[in-house]
Amino acid sequence: MIRTLIVDDELLALDLMQSLLSVHDDVDILGIYRSGRKALDAIRSLTPDLVFLDIQMPGMSGFELISKLQPEYLPAVVFATAFDSFAVDAFRVHALDYLLKPIRP
Repeated sequence: MIRTLIVDDELLALDLMQSLLSVHDDVDILGIYRSGRKALDAIRSLTPDLVFLDIQMPGMSGFELISKLQPEYLPAVVFATAFDSFAVDAFRVHALDYLLKPIRP
């Protein structure tokens, strides 16, 4: 099982990502978070294998969240965002992938 978190401040994006991932038997969604701060705590306590992470969120961006994690807590990250301008930065922080919204199957 791939232990997964979904982090996005947009409710529709969260619902869509959860729906897309729920059809995969090998994906276990541990939690869904609408803020970077709550997601940071969840990553530290749940130690997921994978996080689908929005970049622009109020309070803490996806990049800020990644920078606050110690290497032992750093899961694989797939950024999911509406902006293509952050792709290079995403791969600089070793993102597994970079998805542009709207995400389709």
